[in-house]
Amino acid sequence: MKRTLAVSVLGLLSLGTVGHIFAQSLGNAGTIEGTVVDPSGSVVPKAAVTVHNVLTGYRQSAATGADGSFRLSNIPPNPYHLEITASGFEVFAEDVSIRNSVPVQLKATLAVAGSKTTVTVEGGSADMVEVDPSAHVDADRNLIMKLPTIDAGAGLSQAIVYSTGGVAADGNGFFHPLGDHAQVSFVIDGQPISDQQSKVFSTQLPTSAIQSMEIVTGSPQAEFGDKTSLVANITTRSGLGTGRVNGNIDGTYGSFGTAGGSLGLGYGTSTFGNFLAVDGVRSGRFLDTPEFRPFHDIGNNETLFDRLDFQPNGTNVIHLNLFMARNNLEIPNNLDQQANGQAQSQRVLTWSIAPGYQHTFSAHTLLTINPYVRKDQFNYYPSSNIFNDLPTTQAQQRQLLNFGVKADVSTTSGHHTIKYGLDIKQTRLLENFQFGIADPGFNPICVDSDGNAAGPSTVLDPNKCDALGLTANPNLNTGLIPYDLTRGGSLFIYHATGNINQYAFYVEDTITAGNFVFTPGFRFDRYDGLATKSSPQPRLGIAYNIKGTGTVLRVAYSRTLETPFNENLLLSSATGIGGLTANVFGSVSSPLQPGNRNQFNTGFQQALGRFLLIDADYFWKYTHGAYDFNTLGATTITFPIVWHNSKLDGVTGRVSTTNMKGFQAYWTFGHTRARYFPPEDGGLISQGAPLAGGVFRIDHDQAFQSTGVFRYQHKNNEWIAFTWRYDSGLVVSGVPDAGAALIGGFAGMSPNQQVTIGLACNGVFATVDNPISDCVGPKGAIGNVTSKLLVLPQGGYDNFDSQENDDHNPDRVKPRNTFNLGIGTDNLLHKEGHKRITASVDIANLMNKVALYNFLSTFSGTHFLQPRSIVAHIGLVF
Repeated sequence: MKRTLAVSVLGLLSLGTVGHIFAQSLGNAGTIEGTVVDPSGSVVPKAAVTVHNVLTGYRQSAATGADGSFRLSNIPPNPYHLEITASGFEVFAEDVSIRNSVPVQLKATLAVAGSKTTVTVEGGSADMVEVDPSAHVDADRNLIMKLPTIDAGAGLSQAIVYSTGGVAADGNGFFHPLGDHAQVSFVIDGQPISDQQSKVFSTQLPTSAIQSMEIVTGSPQAEFGDKTSLVANITTRSGLGTGRVNGNIDGTYGSFGTAGGSLGLGYGTSTFGNFLAVDGVRSGRFLDTPEFRPFHDIGNNETLFDRLDFQPNGTNVIHLNLFMARNNLEIPNNLDQQANGQAQSQRVLTWSIAPGYQHTFSAHTLLTINPYVRKDQFNYYPSSNIFNDLPTTQAQQRQLLNFGVKADVSTTSGHHTIKYGLDIKQTRLLENFQFGIADPGFNPICVDSDGNAAGPSTVLDPNKCDALGLTANPNLNTGLIPYDLTRGGSLFIYHATGNINQYAFYVEDTITAGNFVFTPGFRFDRYDGLATKSSPQPRLGIAYNIKGTGTVLRVAYSRTLETPFNENLLLSSATGIGGLTANVFGSVSSPLQPGNRNQFNTGFQQALGRFLLIDADYFWKYTHGAYDFNTLGATTITFPIVWHNSKLDGVTGRVSTTNMKGFQAYWTFGHTRARYFPPEDGGLISQGAPLAGGVFRIDHDQAFQSTGVFRYQHKNNEWIAFTWRYDSGLVVSGVPDAGAALIGGFAGMSPNQQVTIGLACNGVFATVDNPISDCVGPKGAIGNVTSKLLVLPQGGYDNFDSQENDDHNPDRVKPRNTFNLGIGTDNLLHKEGHKRITASVDIANLMNKVALYNFLSTFSGTHFLQPRSIVAHIGLVF
C-alpha cells in the first residue's frame, strides 16, 4: 500500500514537469486579467485598475502595461467592485465575483470624458451579498492585524474565534466550531491540513503571513474532506508584482514578561515574487492556566514562513511555501502541583514544504497541482524527579508525518464551472509513551469512612480492606494498579508505528441559472488505516438571489466522512472501550472507526441599503461515530475518543457594516446544542465524575456566544479597536453537581481546588484549612452550595437528590463578558512616502474578569481566561 501511494504521488508530480514550468493564483484565490482599450479599439497604457470589497476592506491595484493589459492575482474569493481610471476617459466600473482560481477575463472599453456612455455599475447591495449556498465569513489582513487579542503562538485561532459566529472559545487556542471539538481543516494556498493546529499539538501559521481567510462553516464543497465542521481557506501574502522591496519590522513587550518581534519582507516583479515572515515571542503566560495566576508557564514560539512565486509567462506559475516553527514551553501547574515541585515541559517542532503548479490551457480551463510534505514532532518531558509529578507522571515522544498531493482541473463552460480532482495522502505515525501514578491518593485501594485514601501501600487487593478496618474504594480502576508507582508498580511503556492512507476523488459544479446558483458535488473517500472504510458522499447547495431586495436565500446538504484524529491514535486504539480505567492493557483492542455525517444547512443574506449586511444560518448535523478528545489530567497530552453518535444543531450568524467614514463594525453570534450518545471508545484515563451513561451535553455545548468588533480609523492613520465577547458558559463534565465538588465527592477535588473555584456552603467560603465536605441547612434541609465560577446544580450528596441532568441541566461555567481594547497609529510621525513608524497598545481582558473556559473536564482539563494583559507594539513599515 505504501508503494502504491508513493508511486501515485510521484506520478502526479511528474505532470508538473510537462510543457512550461508552472499559472495564476494558488488555492481558491482568484485572478482578474484583461485589456483596456479606448472607443476605437486602441490599447490604453498606464490605466489604473483597482478591485475593492466593501465589507472586508480588501483592495488591490495595478496599472496597464504598454499593451493595455493588466493582471490582479492572489485575490480572495468574494464579490468585488472593479474600477478603471485613465486621464481623458470616464471611470469604468463593474462588479466582479471571485469564487475559484479560474482567471476572470475582462475587456474594458473606456468612454471619452464628457461622453454620455453608460458605465456598468450595479447597486450597493450587489457589492455586499454573495450568491453562495455555503455559509462563510471573510477575514482580511486589515481586520486580522488590528484585532486587540493577545495569545502567544495562537493568533490564527484568535482571528477565527473573533470573526466567526457559532465558534465557542476554549483554552490554549482550542475552539469548538458549531458543536464539534476541533473538526477543522486549514487549506493554505491549496495545501490541506486536517491535523490539529492548536499550539499544544503543533505550530500555527503566523497571522503576519496571512493576506485573507475564507472561513466556511456551512455545507462544505466536495473538494473538502476529513474535518469539515469549519474549513479555513487561507491565502498567504505574496511578493509577486510589488515592484519594490517592502516589508515591516515590529517589536513587542508587555505583561507577564511578554516580548517578541516580527519581520516581513517582500519583493517582486511581474514574473517573480518572494515574501518572508519571521516571528518570535516569549511569554510568562504561554498556555492558559489551571489557576488565575500563572505558575510555571514560560514558553516561546518561533516561526519562519516563506512564499516564492514564479510566473514566466501567462500560462504557467510555480509556487513554493516553506514553513518551519517551534514551540518550547512549560506545563502550567495548579497550586497543589506547584507546592509539590512539579516541572513538566513540552516541545513541538514543525516543518512543511508545499510546492504548487498551475497551468492555464485556455481562458476557461486551469490545472492545479499541490504536492506537500509536513511533519510535527512532539516531545513531553516529566519532572526530573517523577514523584514531584501530581497525580501522574508521563513522557511522550510522538511524530506525525504527512505527505501527499491534491490535484484538480477547473473549467468554465456556459453556465457551468466544473472542478474535478483527487486528494491522496499518507500519514505516518510514531508514538512512544510512558505513564505512571505518582500520587497514592489518585487510585487508592482502600478508603476510610470519609472517603480518603488509607491503608499500607503493599495492599493491592480491595478484598483485604475489611481486615484493616477500611472500605474498598468504590471508584477503584483496577486497570491502573500495575502502573501505580507508589504501590510498587512500574511505568506503562508503549511504542508503536503505523500508516494512515487516504484516497479521495471529487467532482463539483457551480451552475448559474438566472437568479439561481446550484452547487452539486460528489466525493468518494477511501480511508485505510487501523480501520478501513469507503464512503460515497453526495453534496448539493442551492442559492437564490432576490436582486430587487438585496436578499440571498440558501439551502444545502452534505454527506461527509468523519476521520479519527491522528494525534495519539495508535495508543487510543489499543486501550479499548473505557481506556485503562476499564481494561487491563492488551486485553482489549478496538481500533477507532471512521464515522459518517449527514449535515443540513439553510440560511440567508440580507443587505440593508449600502451599509449593513445580515447573514444567518441554521445547521443540523447527525453523526454516527462522533469524535472528541480525552485529556490526560492537567497535561497537554490528549487521546482521540469516539462516541456512538451525536446530534448537533444551532444557529450562527453575523451582522456587518461597510466602512462609514472610517468606522466599521460587525457582530457575530451563535447557539449550539451538542448532544452525544454513549458508548465511548478509546482514550487513556478519565478525570472528574463519571457520566451517568445516557445522552449528555458535551463540553462543546454553549447556549449562546457573541462577539462585537468595533473599529474606527482616522484619516490621519490613528485607529481604535474594541471587542466585546459574551459566552454563556460551556458544559462542565467533570463536576456535575454540588455533591461532586465536596471533599470526598466524585470529582475528587482538593481543598486548593475548592478555593480556586470559590466554593461556598451557605455563604461560607472554603479555605485550604477548612474545606467543605458537607453542606446542610437549618433543620437538616439541603444546603446552598455555590461557586464564584461554576453554576453547580444543587444536591448529589447525603440524601439530597441531584438536580443535575446530563442532557437538560448540566453544570456549566458561569457566563462572562470580556472586553479587549486596541489603540494605535499606522503613521506615528505623519510622514509621506513608503516608510512609516507604527505604534499600538493592546489590552486583553480589560476589566480583569476572573472566569473559566472549563474545569476538570475529561475532554479539555482546567483553564482560566488570561488576566488583564497589556502589550505594546512599535514598528517600521517600508
